[in-house]
Amino acid sequence: MANQGVNPGRRRFLTATTAVVGGAGVAAAAIPFVSTLQPSARAQVAGAPVTEDISKLEVGQRIVLQWRGQPVWIIRRTPEQLAALPSQDGRLRDPKSDNPEQQPDYAKNETRSIKPEILVLVGTCTHLGCSPTFRPELEPQPFDAEWKGGFYCPCHNSRFDLAGRVYQGVPAPTNLKVPPYRFLDDSRIEIGVDQGAA
Repeated sequence: MANQGVNPGRRRFLTATTAVVGGAGVAAAAIPFVSTLQPSARAQVAGAPVTEDISKLEVGQRIVLQWRGQPVWIIRRTPEQLAALPSQDGRLRDPKSDNPEQQPDYAKNETRSIKPEILVLVGTCTHLGCSPTFRPELEPQPFDAEWKGGFYCPCHNSRFDLAGRVYQGVPAPTNLKVPPYRFLDDSRIEIGVDQGAA
């Protein structure tokens, strides 16, 4: 007798409505949880890898991005700039990049890079942490008559060539650092993960 007033259509409607509202509630509750899986700004500063699209980086240009709270430079060097690198060896403090703390093993070469034309450096002077200016011109400068392009720190006159190698007789003690990095493909680079890492 109790079942005589039950409307099966109404029961299905209420069940379906409850399921939809419950599903929407679960989805709404999941959004904040899923967003916590993304690295926070604090985590990125602490060292989370940073990916950059370099497909539009033209020859002679530089991109500046942040990794671990430091500027990282990505530069596409010209063939002329690459050809000028060996001519500076006699003027450099560490031309062969023998200090293993300054670059990963895969960047211990004349160009200090995986691909010769792409240079990746931490953009802070190794003297007092200033950010040197990018001076890519292959022509004499007021601070160096034999300049073949590179980085100049106006704070204390430290100079680095276009491989980030430090010149002799300047306050900076070591070459600019090469961070760990790898190419994800021809157009994307990841800073903070070594080449060969899965």
